[in-house]
Amino acid sequence: MVAKLPDVADLERAWRDALFAKDEAALRKLIHPLFKLVGIRSTGTVAVGLDDWLGALEKMDIASLEVRVTDSVRLDQTIVATVDAQWKLRFMGHTIDERVLLTDVWAKTDAGWQVLRRHSSPVPAGVHIE
Repeated sequence: MVAKLPDVADLERAWRDALFAKDEAALRKLIHPLFKLVGIRSTGTVAVGLDDWLGALEKMDIASLEVRVTDSVRLDQTIVATVDAQWKLRFMGHTIDERVLLTDVWAKTDAGWQVLRRHSSPVPAGVHIE
């Protein structure tokens, strides 16, 4: 029997659902131990590993989170996905209402499909993403 390949949109939704629920066990199953979030904002760049990212999650109160895969490519044991995301949250007393364009790199590991890298860039107001 051939194993069904996962749809990257299903992987992204599983990550979103675990993030929204703050389900650390589910997040650790979906996120590779060598994960790094790399982002750029007007204040500079950031690079955060898994444990620091999970620590920041504890300080977040997420009101909404939407993800839409706009493009993806799969090569054997790797999937690269472009994701249009919108979230509203409170983080350390600040309200954040942000739309970002994400690039996620998923790798097939012994533990299943896990995201290894995420790059995040803000989407300027009025920009339409297909």
